[in-house]
Amino acid sequence: MKKVQKKIIFYGTPGFARNCLEYLIKNGEEISAVVTAPDKFFGRGKKIRYSSVKEFAIINNIKIFQPANLNDSLFITEIKKIDPDFQIVVAFRMLPKVVWSISKIFTFNLHASLLPNYRGAAPINWVIINGEKETGLTTFIIDDNIDTGFILLKEKIEINPRETAYTLTNKLINKSGQLIVKTINFYFLGKLRPKKQLLSGFERTAPKLISENIKIDWSESIDSIERKIRGLSPSPGAWTYFQNDNLKSRMKIIDSSIIYENHRINLNKIVIKEGSLFVCLKDGYLNCSEIQLENKIIMSAKSLLNGYEFSKNSFVF
Repeated sequence: MKKVQKKIIFYGTPGFARNCLEYLIKNGEEISAVVTAPDKFFGRGKKIRYSSVKEFAIINNIKIFQPANLNDSLFITEIKKIDPDFQIVVAFRMLPKVVWSISKIFTFNLHASLLPNYRGAAPINWVIINGEKETGLTTFIIDDNIDTGFILLKEKIEINPRETAYTLTNKLINKSGQLIVKTINFYFLGKLRPKKQLLSGFERTAPKLISENIKIDWSESIDSIERKIRGLSPSPGAWTYFQNDNLKSRMKIIDSSIIYENHRINLNKIVIKEGSLFVCLKDGYLNCSEIQLENKIIMSAKSLLNGYEFSKNSFVF
């Protein structure tokens, strides 16, 4: 189709959003500005850390806005001056109506699930944790609520049995930019048919990941625990307390596999055998192959056990 001249403002912060922005640029879309999170400071030297989207925008000489408050009058005035046709949102916070209503055509969001299922902040993680067989991407028109607007386009993606948050994110990234461009093109071709989200009552949500909901619950089935580990791998990582003699510590389990086997060993006990670390559970053993002790780097179990000793009475809880 013949390229239509348009003004686009892009909202996003992490690497996922950066990949979408990069695809738009490569596809010949002109980005009038990006809106991203304020800079963060880290380390003893308080070094500035830019968002992934800001780094890309600097390299490509794109105008950058970093409002702490999206209702800021100066920010809104600047957006109105641009007079955007589209505002596109990927992995960003909720926009107030005073901002999203500025678009001449509409403001739309790319969400990493098949809406209305898995509305919320962490759909990639929760589809794996809950054992879904498929997920996908949805573009939808932004309205006053979170992830509730009229659906524009969807793209389904299969979830493999050993999928992790990392591998699934990469699958979705590979399709996300294409779906955004397709949404724009379909609008100008007259092919978009916005559809209201119809709820069945069986939808699941994707709440923000916090310390409480990424902790491993060892009373769950061995399958559920293994899915949780994959769904949070490698970051933020499923974590647990463990007792080693008189020392209570925390660790993250980054990778694991299941060995189904009947046994009489106490549940939750840590067993070390031939350079491997196992947790004894009701239906067998969880082989914890990659582990991160608190304030340490991720290590294979074999490497960890070369320098760290678990007592015969150690257990997780």
